[in-house]
Amino acid sequence: MNRERKTMKTVRNESAQPLYAQIKDIIKQRIIEGEYAVHERLPSESEMMKVFGVSRITVRQALRDLHADGLVFSVQGKGTFVSRPKAVQDIQNLQGFGEAMNPQGYETSTRVVGVQEVRITGDVAEALDLNRNSNVVELTRIRYLNREPISLDHSFFPVEVGNELLGRDLTQDVFPMLENECGIELGHAELKIEAISADEDVAEKLNVGVGSPILRIQRLVFSKSGTPIDFEYLSYRGDAFQYQVRVERN
Repeated sequence: MNRERKTMKTVRNESAQPLYAQIKDIIKQRIIEGEYAVHERLPSESEMMKVFGVSRITVRQALRDLHADGLVFSVQGKGTFVSRPKAVQDIQNLQGFGEAMNPQGYETSTRVVGVQEVRITGDVAEALDLNRNSNVVELTRIRYLNREPISLDHSFFPVEVGNELLGRDLTQDVFPMLENECGIELGHAELKIEAISADEDVAEKLNVGVGSPILRIQRLVFSKSGTPIDFEYLSYRGDAFQYQVRVERN
């Protein structure tokens, strides 16, 4: 890819952090900032040895750690390439996007597309146990993983819950906000997962082609007292997200 590069940061021998970890952090930051694009080849081991002034063993350890974090992949005889960010979330835990991804070392961010009070629809009314003449607060957001758009979220709240969120920083996870700022204890959620094709709206917002595979999750969140408080349509890029769950045979 022909574009001007910033000068590669160097490593510091006097640092308490091992050299391989410093190299890993430098490359990771460049990936997150988009200086190395998805599927772009990284400099060769020999080039990294020269730039950083370290041994091949040190470079290989840094690359192993980047592999382990899912940031790069290797092709035999061709080199090491930048992976497309792929989120893995444990389906057994009720977590917000940032709560789930940040501990895995990913950078997360959110763009609020809109928040408004709207007239309820059939599916939302049934899920939230409201009559069809009710209004709800709809929150639409795009979630980013390492600065790549990964999901389009439509969340619906009963008005008394949604009004508590208005005026707050909705680029943050809503679950901790509900618990810590609004005093609503969360209990459990019910999920339905299906594969769909991206329509024009989803394709535009997630930077994929129309018809691309999308993993759509319907999530209904209940308070600890059993009241439904949040109904969501979460549309994830099929090439960048997976749920995992552990099951046991009784």
